[in-house]
Amino acid sequence: QGRFPLRRLLVVARLGEGAAAEEVAGYHRGLFEKALEYHSGEQVSGLLLLCSSYICHVVESCSSTIHLIIRDLASLQNQGPNALLQEIKVLTVAHNIPTRLFPDWYVAMATSPVTRPQGSTQSESTAEVVAECLTLLLKLAACIQSLEDEGEDTNENIHSFEPELLIPAEMINYLCDAEECVSPEDFVRLYLSSSQPTLDSGMLHTVWEINIKFSN
Repeated sequence: QGRFPLRRLLVVARLGEGAAAEEVAGYHRGLFEKALEYHSGEQVSGLLLLCSSYICHVVESCSSTIHLIIRDLASLQNQGPNALLQEIKVLTVAHNIPTRLFPDWYVAMATSPVTRPQGSTQSESTAEVVAECLTLLLKLAACIQSLEDEGEDTNENIHSFEPELLIPAEMINYLCDAEECVSPEDFVRLYLSSSQPTLDSGMLHTVWEINIKFSN
């Protein structure tokens, strides 16, 4: 598992205007290389799911790497309308996870947006939508692990996932707009400060509630 307790981060965001998938993937690879300078040999695993207009990103690593990523995302968001990613939201940070969901870090590109019945997302609470995202990600992780166990080329097969395993664009857009989900800047200010808020804090309650489910 590595030398440090593991944490798992889940982030969603919209792509900035003109942002290319390769550019977004390269940005995150650069972050991981920076993290390795401080924690040499500590693996980063997870999945960066890219679509035409949004990303959903799971990262598993030690707390220092997770904090570095969140702080860098906060700086990125402060670049304004020209930033690579827009409306970034930190959905969960699960602490002391017992095992990794993903054996490595993968980039998957959805060739076309997955959609849901019109209006179905708006009828759900933010907690329910986050829970649905986590359920789909758990299924994706199991699919990737199965490919690894069978000795197949995971990087080749990861782009051919069944559509029902991918997170619909409506869900990501909903979460990017949800007031209950915090931005990286708010996360840095509230969670990583010396005086952390109580778990009952209104806008943060959903995130902490879902953390419990995603850490198992």
